[in-house]
Amino acid sequence: MKLYHYWRSSASYRVRIALNLKGLAAELVPVDILAGEHRGAAFTALNPQGFLPVLVDGDLALSQSFAILHWLEAKAPAPSIHPTDPACRARAMQIATIIAMDIHPLCNPSVLSRVEAMGGKDARVDWNRFVMARGLAAVEACIDPRGPYCVGKAPSIADLCLIPQFYNARRWGVEVGAYPKCVAVEAACLATEAFDRARPENHQPITA
Repeated sequence: MKLYHYWRSSASYRVRIALNLKGLAAELVPVDILAGEHRGAAFTALNPQGFLPVLVDGDLALSQSFAILHWLEAKAPAPSIHPTDPACRARAMQIATIIAMDIHPLCNPSVLSRVEAMGGKDARVDWNRFVMARGLAAVEACIDPRGPYCVGKAPSIADLCLIPQFYNARRWGVEVGAYPKCVAVEAACLATEAFDRARPENHQPITA
């Protein structure tokens, strides 16, 4: 397998975590979005949208992190990223979709570029912080207070989404102390090898 990824892409980060959790080997192929490599013919042949990540497994090329996670779950069902209890499974997906569908799309580079074009660089920062803070407040309310993870005693798809998003929140100067349950989950996750190895700083190109 090959994973085409960008080191700071939160969607790429999710997939790197899943590969590590499941012990699946994949060649990590960096794509430099700052240099526009994601818009080149070689990459758009894999994903016409030009978005990251893309997983190539034999003749199959998959984009969209949730589709990739679904494929990895089928290839390696254990450990599962979905809780066995139906209620816990639904709650994990609730948290994951708050992040992946309500926060992430509003903070992607194309949206931020448009916000900056209309209101300047300060508007870009303010928008990003507003969207992340609003979404993380909802996530905070949904996290199981018993911990140590978002939903119960094992990492789930909720954690795979939260940790990359929390990395971005810190990067953009969001006051993360307002979300103590998220902070605790982050600490628990990053103490594990699977999450630690997936950190962006471990995949940062020398020139970044």
